[in-house]
Amino acid sequence: MQVNTSIQALVKLIDDPDEGVFGHVKDQLLKCGVEAIPYLEHSWETDYYGLIFQSRVEQIIHEIQFEESKILLLNWSNSFEKDLLEGAIIIARYQYPNLDEEKIRETIQAIRRDIWLEINDNQTAFEQIKIFNRIFFNHYQFHGDTKNFHSPVNSYINTVLESKKGNPLSLCLIYSVIAQSLDIPVYGVNLPNHFVLACMDTKYSNFMINQQNEYGVLFYINAFSRGSIFDVNEIKNFLEKYNLPQNREYFEPCSNSSIIKRMLTNLIASFQQIGNAEKVDELQQLREILN
Repeated sequence: MQVNTSIQALVKLIDDPDEGVFGHVKDQLLKCGVEAIPYLEHSWETDYYGLIFQSRVEQIIHEIQFEESKILLLNWSNSFEKDLLEGAIIIARYQYPNLDEEKIRETIQAIRRDIWLEINDNQTAFEQIKIFNRIFFNHYQFHGDTKNFHSPVNSYINTVLESKKGNPLSLCLIYSVIAQSLDIPVYGVNLPNHFVLACMDTKYSNFMINQQNEYGVLFYINAFSRGSIFDVNEIKNFLEKYNLPQNREYFEPCSNSSIIKRMLTNLIASFQQIGNAEKVDELQQLREILN
């Protein structure tokens, strides 16, 4: 790494007792962006100028990383493809700036490979999903976290892949990313207070044409309940139970932007429950990017 002497000089001024000087130094470091982080981290680890200095360094690093999260999410939102896995990684990186993205992709690829070995084009969608469920839920042991349902860690893709447990949205997201990479047409359905998957009739209509509903869905999948398969009537009953309108959007796949926005909404609710106002404010700023 080529040493940037101007950044080094700025870092040494962080402990200046004059708030005006510190404010100027902070502004300049924020303009440097992520390039300044290695210098800040090195100084935090090796130079001890007192608790105020360490606190200021931590504050600046966090603000730089948060600004970077906003930039990444804005770029994602403006992109044509809006890759779902990439969106989930951006949200996870907000909480875990040093997460190992390659490990996330390798884990997903390993699951995909194990499922790919057992499916073929001669199988119906129902048969393929049965195989998918057996490997995803039995072999890899993914499951819904019913004990700590509202825990923030259930929304971050890296922690869900590590613990094998998550909330309905995160499990559905991982499930659909892998399914779509295998050309199995499974997409998220953004239900109120829940999130499920729809297996679409794009390739297998000759096998199961009688089960296709008016929304082009062969059947629905509840990833939070170990991949249980159900039909449109269960969604109708769910909506009736909670006196909710039977809007078309509750029966059809939603956009990737809607999924990432819902993920942020879940995180906001999680941090509201534990009283972390700073996180709530930052997550709301991220969510506004997707409006």
